[in-house]
Amino acid sequence: MSKKLIIPEEVVISKIYEIRGKKVMLDRDLAELYGVETKRLKEQVRRNLERFPEHYMFELTENEFNSLRSQFASSKKGRGGTRYLPMAFTEHGILQLANALKSSMAIQMSIRIIDVFVKMRESLLTHKDLLLDIEKNKTQVSGQDKKIELIFNYLKQFIKEQSTSRKKIGFKRKEEE
Repeated sequence: MSKKLIIPEEVVISKIYEIRGKKVMLDRDLAELYGVETKRLKEQVRRNLERFPEHYMFELTENEFNSLRSQFASSKKGRGGTRYLPMAFTEHGILQLANALKSSMAIQMSIRIIDVFVKMRESLLTHKDLLLDIEKNKTQVSGQDKKIELIFNYLKQFIKEQSTSRKKIGFKRKEEE
């Protein structure tokens, strides 16, 4: 097996979008990560459509693509150089895609991507639990909570005071006078 690919999590996370309420990655991003042309990736998908039910992969609508394109701040007309609407792959679709491409790089990258998806899901669950605890304890305001709130108010005031311009003090050169 070839040496392991080390792609930073941030790179993978930056290529994950939420479309139709699902976390997905686009064909062009996956092609880049897998080291293949987008055209070849789409060919393999079309040859193996039975591997990609709609909850694994779907083609974006024109509106979804235009909305997504505005997030990229793309100024190109049309589809930004693409002839077809992008395909979006869910976590399961990404795994199937690696099986369809059959390259060791695609397999390694899909494992890395799935690991990032799992880590994101775990993080989300942790934050959800914390949020639920905070909401549950909101009704039980104690003296300690009031002290914490007072500290936050002081911090906000300090930040506000720091943002106002102040007269410069110190040594002045002749040209500054």
